[in-house]
Amino acid sequence: MSDFSEELIRPTTEDEQEEPRVPSGTGMCLPWLQKHIETIATGGKQEKDFAQTTSACLSLIQEALLKHQWQRAAEYMHSYFQILEDSDSNKRQIAPEIIWRLGSEILYYHPKSNVETFNTFADRMKNIGVMNYLKISLQHALYLLHHGMLEDANRNLSQAETWRYGEKSSSQEVLINLIQAYKGLLQYYIWSKKKMELSQLELVWDFSLLLWPVLVGFDALGGWESPSMMLEFYGDQDGAREVLTNYAYDEKFPSNPNAHIYLYNFLKREKAPREKLISVLKILYQIVPSHKLMLEFHRLLRKSGNEEHHKLGLEVLFGVLDFAGCTKNITAWKYLAKYLRQTLMGSHLAWVQEEWNSRKNWWPSFHFSYFRAKNDWKEDKALACEKALVAGLLLGKDCRYFRNISKQDHQVLKKKIKQMKKSVKKYSIVNPGL
Repeated sequence: MSDFSEELIRPTTEDEQEEPRVPSGTGMCLPWLQKHIETIATGGKQEKDFAQTTSACLSLIQEALLKHQWQRAAEYMHSYFQILEDSDSNKRQIAPEIIWRLGSEILYYHPKSNVETFNTFADRMKNIGVMNYLKISLQHALYLLHHGMLEDANRNLSQAETWRYGEKSSSQEVLINLIQAYKGLLQYYIWSKKKMELSQLELVWDFSLLLWPVLVGFDALGGWESPSMMLEFYGDQDGAREVLTNYAYDEKFPSNPNAHIYLYNFLKREKAPREKLISVLKILYQIVPSHKLMLEFHRLLRKSGNEEHHKLGLEVLFGVLDFAGCTKNITAWKYLAKYLRQTLMGSHLAWVQEEWNSRKNWWPSFHFSYFRAKNDWKEDKALACEKALVAGLLLGKDCRYFRNISKQDHQVLKKKIKQMKKSVKKYSIVNPGL
């Protein structure tokens, strides 16, 4: 990171003296961002082999993101901006969304990035990727909400709500509905804050008057957990259940994973039967397989008496670990290591092979590389042991990750590593004697 930091804050050269920069309050300066956006906006041409260069850049950016090397990723974005001028119209059309996704990810995690830098990037990308204006606006607002900037987020959502480009499409309508819903969420925050203030003053009647404007706004959008919580507050359990059920299952409302999350949490508070909870989380799994509730979903499936649920429980764990954000989730790896072993002991090799066949070409480099083994052992030895068991069961004792961890000399983990070796020897799916 140090080289990148020096590059970002280094003095300007004569060639760069007249070059506009995108500043940052923390010292992060991205001259290439302003340069390439302005070049694109004025129709400037790049004299490079677009197809070859952009393809190579994209691969390098993806590799850097996987390894959390924000320095390298930011530098490669310099060259990747030229894709906006590609002669292939299809590539030009999808380029703004790709750049937004890559750039926002880099700026979200870069140690020198801040809100000002992110705002500048988002505003410029809204103008370049006009077809993605609503999507970028919504994600920009969520970023601001994450940083506690409610006023700015509300202003962003208000601008997006009134934005139109050409005839209103179905996809635009879905996004506008989501934008309106998040505005409703901010109104709920105001309601909740007033509730606390007025409750302390024992002004219950005045406080209740705040409920209905918010309920009406939310109901027009299909209802969220917020109005259901309001109804619960007033003792209307049936009304709360109806709001959440409608929002989750009524086809006239846009599909939203939050609807199923809220419904699940409500049913859990009501101590609903396990089968009912499973049915709700099953839909959430289809929408967001990496959601944190998936580990809870796995536990429910594991406790079920239905063998199909047991099979799904294995699928859910693999699904969670398909995502980069979950690679260091020790609970997920612990569950998979234990359940994988149990599944193989229970003579369900076919279940494991079914999940592994679609992953065997990319999981080894994604999860079980030599680099990962060294890094995991250094950062979290317990995590490394769980992953090593999974690696050994799926790839055998010759897997580089398993070999690296199994040869470590650690007094506290000595017994665990010994048991891990025995399990791999006996149950690995590459073991001919299985």
